[in-house]
Amino acid sequence: MGSGQHERVSAQDAAQLLAADGGGYAYLDVRSVEEFGLGHPEGAYNVPLLVMGAGAAGMQPNAEFLRVVQAVFAVHAKLVVGCAVGSRSQTACAQLLAAGYTKVVELRAGYSGARDAFGRLVEPGWQAAGLPTATQAQAGRSYAELRARLGER
Repeated sequence: MGSGQHERVSAQDAAQLLAADGGGYAYLDVRSVEEFGLGHPEGAYNVPLLVMGAGAAGMQPNAEFLRVVQAVFAVHAKLVVGCAVGSRSQTACAQLLAAGYTKVVELRAGYSGARDAFGRLVEPGWQAAGLPTATQAQAGRSYAELRARLGER
């Protein structure tokens, strides 16, 4: 992989990276706090790439995304990055690589799975693959808790 490139893996491959003894991979879920609360890979960390803007602005880039990730994970950390269907995770991976992260792997089909133009599932995501999910963040892994680490530096 050249600079700016990252590996894109299936849900099963991502689960294997996370489960491997000594692998040291962490799952970084870049979906919104609300999406994360509806279900996420068990043990995931939540740092949204986009947050709700003021008024009718809709979803806007999270200005603190990179700072929060850097407060939680060193640049040599091994990260599996996922979102809902794979578009936000691509953007997040590009930002992480540009910031010096080197061991970034993207969950291709995200949590929900990749769909074609007709809405048909073309690749199962984490949930459809039957992998372990949770609706409550593990202690210290919610966005509010991770964001609080900015003040600790």
